[in-house]
Amino acid sequence: MVFSANFNIIADRFSFLKIKLKIQFILALSAFLALGACSIFKLPKDLGYGVLNYDDIEVVRDGLPTYLLLIDGALITYPKNRNLLLTAASLNSAYSGVFVADEERKLKMTEKAFEFSLRAICLYDEQACQIKSMPFKDFEALILSFDKEKDLRYLYSVASNWTAYIQLTVDDYNSIAQLARVEIIMKRVVELDDSYESGMALVYLGAINSIVPPALGGKPEVAKKYYEEAIAVSEGKNLIAKVIYAEKYARLVFDQTLHNRLLNEVLASPSEVHGLTLQNEYAKQEAKRLLAEGEDYF
Repeated sequence: MVFSANFNIIADRFSFLKIKLKIQFILALSAFLALGACSIFKLPKDLGYGVLNYDDIEVVRDGLPTYLLLIDGALITYPKNRNLLLTAASLNSAYSGVFVADEERKLKMTEKAFEFSLRAICLYDEQACQIKSMPFKDFEALILSFDKEKDLRYLYSVASNWTAYIQLTVDDYNSIAQLARVEIIMKRVVELDDSYESGMALVYLGAINSIVPPALGGKPEVAKKYYEEAIAVSEGKNLIAKVIYAEKYARLVFDQTLHNRLLNEVLASPSEVHGLTLQNEYAKQEAKRLLAEGEDYF
């Protein structure tokens, strides 16, 4: 991957993360329960899916700060609880990426989320404690050593939060160069389970390969393959995959026919899918926006 492109172009292409962070925010409450935090706080077991299946993202947004405080506070008592660390990483990164406008505050929360992810994977496997700084060959070997289903949540948490951090430090060449490590981790997630989080690791890989135009080192045809695979593994039910495919690939190659087809398919699809309803509602909002802007773009 070539990182010598104009940083403004790269920064613009990174806007797909705002969509992913909103998904991550929606999924975080479910993770909070599924990873065992409910046993500490005695919350109803069905609350997670109640959130995932809710159709009003603003209501969930208003309630999220309570959980940020709750989980961050719990980590003072349980600093080595890997489940809490992973959930805290998701909540902090998602909330900052979607709802925090102040750049300084956003960066602070994103760094915090990334640190939570690093702490979690370090506690899970001490060889991963130096994952950011170890020689690249050692890094590749380490990632390949993760070969179990239970490894997925640690790999995905680190990769997604690392990418969020890169988004906010995009003017730093050294930070951008780290995206190569993120790509390796996401590829490993796909190798272990390409349907993980409804194919979102595939969407990430598509976005990584469509950050810049072909003339600047982008790989749009590779990106297209990942987007198509993401749609296939979710049986077309993960509508966000089509939205990002349209915005980050179809616009990149100026394919208005594909762009409009994908977005109209999103609008024509049902939102109500168990575990995906809320994020699908957001996908429809984005589809309407992109279609309205498309007349000026193409």
